[in-house]
Amino acid sequence: MKTPKANRKPLTLQTVLKQLLCIFLSLIVLAPMYLVIVNSFKTKNESARMNLSLPKQWLFENYATVFKEAKLLSGFMNSMIYALVATTVGVLLCSMAAYVLSRKRTKLNNFIYYFFICGLFFPVNYVTLVRVFQWMNLTNTRLGIVLVFTSGMIPFCVFTIYSFVETIPKELDEAAVIDGARPAGLFFRVVLPLLKPTVMTCFILQFMGVWNDFLTPLYLSSKTKLHPMTMSVYQFFGRESSYWNLVFADIVLTIIPVLVVYAIGQRYIIGGVTAGAVKG
Repeated sequence: MKTPKANRKPLTLQTVLKQLLCIFLSLIVLAPMYLVIVNSFKTKNESARMNLSLPKQWLFENYATVFKEAKLLSGFMNSMIYALVATTVGVLLCSMAAYVLSRKRTKLNNFIYYFFICGLFFPVNYVTLVRVFQWMNLTNTRLGIVLVFTSGMIPFCVFTIYSFVETIPKELDEAAVIDGARPAGLFFRVVLPLLKPTVMTCFILQFMGVWNDFLTPLYLSSKTKLHPMTMSVYQFFGRESSYWNLVFADIVLTIIPVLVVYAIGQRYIIGGVTAGAVKG
């Protein structure tokens, strides 16, 4: 349905400038991505020039070469295991913790909540972490890497879901308890479905964060079989640094899963972040 001309806002100079600024900022973000994608289909000599022109001949075999030589299948499986397991377990546990901490405002729970929030402000000390993992025999294990990723998402997820839980009326809990719901049934059948926007937001953001993480597997794993795709790109670049077309193809293959996950769940991100901002 077209908007009546009488209700349309006049196009002012300020509006034009805002739109031009948004276009300019979008180009800053999209230009590097375009550069990577275009040069991934070029020859070695063409890609070395690092220009934005289209390739004279589209070489799709660059991707086949990268897939074979960079051992991306192993890296892809490791990244998927780390991202899916850590994110699923972390978001689920954080949603349960946020629900309890929000509903039961005891001094101990308040202390635990603010203790979790402190994690938003302090960086990870990898030297201490490595020493702890050596003592616990978790170095060079998938379990150790998953535990680090899972614990790293606790502050953000608890903070985000905690604010959203406050918008859910307590009367729903009381009604469910009167109907005979037990604590587990109350959470999983009544509360968790209502937390879907913010839980999906946390899942998507943390999935992308784990998938793109480079430092954690670098410090905690020295075995090639444990390396995720980010480490595979790093190692492949070290071997094929003069073949920029192959390096760019490797980067494109690495970011595809993140783009797919973001495209599927992007509608949850804005709604999930802002839903708990104002208590209704």
